[in-house]
Amino acid sequence: MLVRDSAQILRRPARRLVAVALATATLATLASCGSSSDDSASPSTASATTSSTSDTAADLAGRYGHYDVVAYESSDMKNLIISYGFTDLSEKDGKLIAHESFCHAEQRSDQPIETSISDAATSAIKPIPVEVDVTEQGGRVHLHRPETPTGVGIHLEDPANDELPTDPADPRIADDDHDGKPGITVHVKVTDELQGDLYIARRERFAYDLISQDDKSLTGYVTDNSEQLIVGATDPMFVTRAEWKQVPDKSKSPMVLVPVDEDWDCEKLMASADDIFPPIPGVDW
Repeated sequence: MLVRDSAQILRRPARRLVAVALATATLATLASCGSSSDDSASPSTASATTSSTSDTAADLAGRYGHYDVVAYESSDMKNLIISYGFTDLSEKDGKLIAHESFCHAEQRSDQPIETSISDAATSAIKPIPVEVDVTEQGGRVHLHRPETPTGVGIHLEDPANDELPTDPADPRIADDDHDGKPGITVHVKVTDELQGDLYIARRERFAYDLISQDDKSLTGYVTDNSEQLIVGATDPMFVTRAEWKQVPDKSKSPMVLVPVDEDWDCEKLMASADDIFPPIPGVDW
């Protein structure tokens, strides 16, 4: 009886826990853009026009540890998605190109529900490199990375314009986390007795705005407009819908890029995360 009561109380919040870190930011995050490695050879045609000089772009070039938080809310739940990864900035013909990759994602909520997603699923988010708009204001460099839609758990011929299918059996749905299940798998735990997996496909859509700091880091916020399709679940309770929106207060969706050595990988980043990134904020709005 206790399990049934818990299911009833938490039935509505459980329906969009699937967002868990494919937000990209900025997974995120987590937040995003085109998905195949073949696309990585050239910047997105959706890139913004840069106003930077070659020297400014060259000064910013390098590998950065990437940390972002996206705050979401619905009528019955508040949620934070925390994404970790790398942003590699490179200079090409005087322009600054951003290339994101992701390592790990976590979730925080105001409800007693746990969700988790594998690092394999998080790293399946592969935004295409994109030209970043660079301006200088008040002695600070301002960066704007434009939105570049990316399919994850689904292969879209035109990631920016193709509609997500309504049929879970659509042949474009792909096992991008390689666990033998359709789409991307999110584990949902309500209680020890009530838990299971949710299978999703997403179009990641994120952008960010950052300002240079004296310590060479870049800080700002993420804007996320990702879309999602529920492909299936081990428990039909999780196959529900909710209207989730990013919290309008952008201070609740912070992002930080911290310069790191070129040889850093995901293992090194996660071992150093507590030392180089801010503490994970609380669900405090």
